[in-house]
Amino acid sequence: MEWLNYHHLYYFWLVAREGSIARAAAQMRLTHPTISKQLSQLESFFGEKLFERLGRTLELTEFGHTVFRYADEIFSVGRELQEAVQRGSSGRPLSLKVGLVEVLPKLVAHRLLNPAFHLQEPVHVICREGKFEELLADLAVHKIDIVLSDAPVGATVDIRAFNHLLGESGVSFFGVPKLASKYRRRFPRSLDGAPVLVPTEASAIRRDLEQWFSAENIRPTKVGEFEDTALMKVFGQDGVGLFPAPTVIEEEVCRQYKVRVAGRIDAVRERYYAISVKRRLSHPAVLAICAAAPKMWPK
Repeated sequence: MEWLNYHHLYYFWLVAREGSIARAAAQMRLTHPTISKQLSQLESFFGEKLFERLGRTLELTEFGHTVFRYADEIFSVGRELQEAVQRGSSGRPLSLKVGLVEVLPKLVAHRLLNPAFHLQEPVHVICREGKFEELLADLAVHKIDIVLSDAPVGATVDIRAFNHLLGESGVSFFGVPKLASKYRRRFPRSLDGAPVLVPTEASAIRRDLEQWFSAENIRPTKVGEFEDTALMKVFGQDGVGLFPAPTVIEEEVCRQYKVRVAGRIDAVRERYYAISVKRRLSHPAVLAICAAAPKMWPK
């Protein structure tokens, strides 16, 4: 039986990940012809073309996509093995690199991540906040281990990733005591014409709220739109308007921002996902997050 040359497979995987032989060659400090030769030998071994040249760019063939998925799994497991050996020999904590979609409420992110800090084995958690597409790109090249998001990866996204639903929550509207008391009467009809602060349209909850407002023929007066929902809550704390947040964090929102609940909309659901490049999760901290998440949400 002829064995697969994993050096050749690694060169292929790096070229596919980087998008060009030149970038892969620069990263490995090898010449362009050297890598080209390795790729040709791998194609000869498989008896199939891995790339098609389109102008100056390389595109994976259908067969190349299949090989890349397997290679991605192989080298991911290799990194896990290396980390496990390093932890055993040096005693260094396990690292968890998390991408947080910027529209995800910080209080929700805190709840979801909290189990990772309470494992028997110490974990060093590194959080990076960014836009959904940027974080998915980093996930694809293993710069981060997991993405926590308010929306799943769609079928149109050209990244092999898997959605793991962590939970869902209805939406509550909050305001300073005077506003909350005023608009609590006849809620949610009272939202018609009411001053509200809302997330920008980049967030899933904003889009769902807009659909619900339209269906219910409710037209609130939007006095502010925010990418940073924490800043939105600060303006809500100042009495500028009512603002939405997940019902699951009502107590934390009321306590932290000194506001009250004006009303709840159960028909609008905010969902939270862990997104990974592997269908089967193996990172101990990620497993802890996924195991604890169902217990966090109201029944």
